[in-house]
Amino acid sequence: MSIDKIKGIGPKSMKLLNKLEIYTISDLQEYYPYRYNIYHFSSSLLEDTLLCMQVIIESSPNVSYIKRNFNRLSFRANANSKLITVTIFNRAFLKNNLLIGKKIIIIGKYDKKKNTFVASDIKFDIVDGQIEPVYHLTKGLSNKAINKFIISSLDNKTTLDKIPSSYILKYNFIRKDEALRLIHEPKSEDDIMLAKSRLIYEELFEFAFKMNYLKIINKRVIGIAKMFDESKVEDFINSLSFTLTDDQQKSVKEILKDLKSKSKMNRLLLGDVGSGKTIVSVIAMYACFLSGFQTALMAPTEILAIQHFNSIRAVLNKFNVNVDLITGSLTKMEKKKIYEKVKNNEINILIGTHSLLNEELEFNNIGLVVTDEQHRFGVNQRGIFQSKGNNLDILYLSATPIPRTYAMTIYGDLDISIIKTKPRGRKDIITKLYKSSDIKEILYAILQEIKLGHQVYIISPLVEDNDNQSLSSVMSLKENIDRAFNNLIKSEVIYGKLKQKEKDLIMDSFLNNDTKILISTTVIEVGIDVPNASMIVIYNAERFGLATLHQLRGRVGRSNIQSYCHLISDYDSERLRVMEESNDGFYIAEKDFKLRGHGDLFGTRQHGDMTFKLADLKNNYDILVNAKNDSDEFILNKDYLNNKYYNNIVNSLDITN
Repeated sequence: MSIDKIKGIGPKSMKLLNKLEIYTISDLQEYYPYRYNIYHFSSSLLEDTLLCMQVIIESSPNVSYIKRNFNRLSFRANANSKLITVTIFNRAFLKNNLLIGKKIIIIGKYDKKKNTFVASDIKFDIVDGQIEPVYHLTKGLSNKAINKFIISSLDNKTTLDKIPSSYILKYNFIRKDEALRLIHEPKSEDDIMLAKSRLIYEELFEFAFKMNYLKIINKRVIGIAKMFDESKVEDFINSLSFTLTDDQQKSVKEILKDLKSKSKMNRLLLGDVGSGKTIVSVIAMYACFLSGFQTALMAPTEILAIQHFNSIRAVLNKFNVNVDLITGSLTKMEKKKIYEKVKNNEINILIGTHSLLNEELEFNNIGLVVTDEQHRFGVNQRGIFQSKGNNLDILYLSATPIPRTYAMTIYGDLDISIIKTKPRGRKDIITKLYKSSDIKEILYAILQEIKLGHQVYIISPLVEDNDNQSLSSVMSLKENIDRAFNNLIKSEVIYGKLKQKEKDLIMDSFLNNDTKILISTTVIEVGIDVPNASMIVIYNAERFGLATLHQLRGRVGRSNIQSYCHLISDYDSERLRVMEESNDGFYIAEKDFKLRGHGDLFGTRQHGDMTFKLADLKNNYDILVNAKNDSDEFILNKDYLNNKYYNNIVNSLDITN
């Protein structure tokens, strides 16, 4: 039902609510507060403490303008028999409501020396202990207004309870309409907890149901069994200049089994940085080639696509596999030639970026798609690839280590192969935490690596200096580095806003060992492979999550050269010490998960299933496990057939898959 049915919502309010993606009454009711203000009145004027005080206005307010759009409103007030000056900025519009003798609530901090209370807010109608829900807003829509609209909407008996009745009884949950009332209009903190536990379970049950049912659909979908001579695959593996690790061998075995199966493959190859996921995917591509099928490998950036093209072509060249590359920078004529070759089955493996999704690209007999998990297909993109082939096998690659227990739940719709061990001969990266005052020691270490013929990355969080934050930008870093080495060592800067051609030229120079120092933001792509780079220096390391730091550290240590990671931070941090003590991405992911929540770890999942309104995968993991087990049971017993809501989900999943 549309929100225009709610009292008070006219065309103007409707437009503002639409900006918040609120279109229906259900959207409005499930637009939850992101926090709460709980007002406990203070009786004493304490310094350096955020206070909430009831005062009586003793003088008419005075408004002065500091700048055109910046004003100060001041008045005298009685705070528990003490006369104080209250000041608040940019609230001139309150002047007519601040009448002498009126009781108001002021929120802010008291300066004893000046006897001044600098208020951040003034309230007129709250009582001691009152709880105020706080919502994300858009300009023109107040917190009070959106709460009023939501409360009005709760009078419409349109609430859909998404938890099956048997689980409502199992956990003694309150009704959905009652939970919505309590979360938007709580009388106590217990009300909030009671409502949240019920609404979070509902979100996670629906999510787990979708994941579990998708996996069933995937297994049910008839794929095309790839028939190939495994001895030839073994010959290819034996031809490599290195021996596969145990984890790589296990992953290869699982993938080859999927390819031979009549069921469609949907597998995630989860591995630490530098663990050798790419060669495992190449083995899968070769098996696909032996079966007479083509493969598409989709990389997130042109730089990575080119890198994959060069390395894969080199390793498959003597096995008569035709590998080619398509990117956005090719001319129309160049693309047209590739389209013809692909259609005529003259190209066995096509590597590219999103150019692979071009409707003009028509495969002769595509059987496998390999894609970076960070750029996982949405429904529309999957549809484009499915139209190019018949129930394609899909292999996702992810360099984001995730603890297995979490991965099994979060990626419940996929089969998972995990590579934890590093290729033989790779040395652990020596990581050390420094203060900015240790810069001479760091510069000396950089110089020593360059004298050995190696190369160095330097990472900064910002592109330009920020006057309000003491962060080193890539621009000032380049100046400082060039000055430190008397412009005798070639350095380059790369960052996000550069044009693709400029980035390519800079990266080519670094790959060819012409540039010795690459100064960068986090634009350095996951997967960029420069074996000669032996050191990475990361400024303001406290600004990054552990997972990001581990990904950045993985840009070095790509060969048997001893590599180093220097983290520069003037803040003592338990988090950063974790980087010193371990090179194990899965251990670091576990720590990051506990310290920061799921944001860093699971930002890789971009197809919409991870967008929760209330649930948090770190804090609500136990609820997620219960929801997953319950949804397993719900599906196993086929109870969804008698539940209209979940029956509709089943039908929609069957269609989109």
